[in-house]
Amino acid sequence: MPQIMKKVYLLFILISFSSFAQKTFDNIKSEKLGVERRITIGLPPSYEENKDKKYPVLYLLDGDYLFDPFSGAVSYGAYWDDLPEMIIIGVHQNKDGERFDDSTIDQNTGLPFEKGADFFEFIGAELIPYIEKKYRTTPFRIIAGHDITASFINFYLYKEEPLFNAYICLSPELAPKMEVRIPEKFAKFTKPLFYYLSAADGDIKKIKEPIEKLASNIKIANNPLINYKYEVFKGTTHYTEVLHSIPSALYQIFEVYRPINSAEYNDKIAILQTGYSDYLEKKYAIMSEVMGVQIPVRVSDFKVVENIILKRNAYDELGKMAEIANTSYPKAMLGEYELGLMYEKMGDPKHASKKYQNASQMEPIGDLNKDMMYEKIDEMNTLAKKTK
Repeated sequence: MPQIMKKVYLLFILISFSSFAQKTFDNIKSEKLGVERRITIGLPPSYEENKDKKYPVLYLLDGDYLFDPFSGAVSYGAYWDDLPEMIIIGVHQNKDGERFDDSTIDQNTGLPFEKGADFFEFIGAELIPYIEKKYRTTPFRIIAGHDITASFINFYLYKEEPLFNAYICLSPELAPKMEVRIPEKFAKFTKPLFYYLSAADGDIKKIKEPIEKLASNIKIANNPLINYKYEVFKGTTHYTEVLHSIPSALYQIFEVYRPINSAEYNDKIAILQTGYSDYLEKKYAIMSEVMGVQIPVRVSDFKVVENIILKRNAYDELGKMAEIANTSYPKAMLGEYELGLMYEKMGDPKHASKKYQNASQMEPIGDLNKDMMYEKIDEMNTLAKKTK
């Protein structure tokens, strides 16, 4: 497929899937700015169906043109369960030079100034509280911007407690001293944070050089708590690189959310000598504790880890797998099945039979069903007789 057709196809996908979100508009009366500000709100398809579910929030500066491509990428990823559903808030900045006023800085201090300082306070003191009061949100906040607004979002990193958990900076036109200040802050962080930085090979020198310095300095800071990615897209301009960056950024931030794939299996699980069940438990704990995304352990992930436990003869770990199963699926037969499997592999068919019997009285799940449990019971009883 020619390069131009790939770009058109990608744009079509992103825009098409944006229709999955419930898109509405709202006006916020801002005391900080002295005017009303318009925002676009995208609610996930399940928002009205699941009244107890809470969602991460993605805040977009330059929401006038970033909302649809971000919404499309989120909807597409959520459709395949690679990304969690989230609430998307787009801040309008296309009226009478608003984006430039909002991004006003003092060139000497390199900090928000006058209207820029007011806009900084509007986001933190008015917009976020408004959204979190009105909608069901988790504490996990993401913010994104492009060009000068991509630079502006970095000011929230300067706070003692950063306002956002993840930052998506698309070809930022960095403020003075930012390429030094951000890495200095990163070196001191004691909590996990996600940071995505991108540029186009077609960016002008004035933009590209500070970005490259920032990228280099972040590497030197080398804080393992900073989940960091930097990309330069070949054959792109300052504007076309955005469509390449958006899915890459989202998949970086929510990498742990994705079902276990071959890359994760080979790079992170297969290399372990032990602790396979601990890996599975930690994967979902990070989703819950860091991202506020609470979902039961996917049966597909469970089976992947179960298979490597059996392959490596680490049968004692099946007991931990049973605990994980009972937490996610307390009414299902998965937990008792795992205990039965553990006793079976350890050469104790009598106890295995009892666990399979317990499982047969519980709800089927995945490829586990009553007929399978009855077969296992008969098999274990036959083995028990032979060992007498």
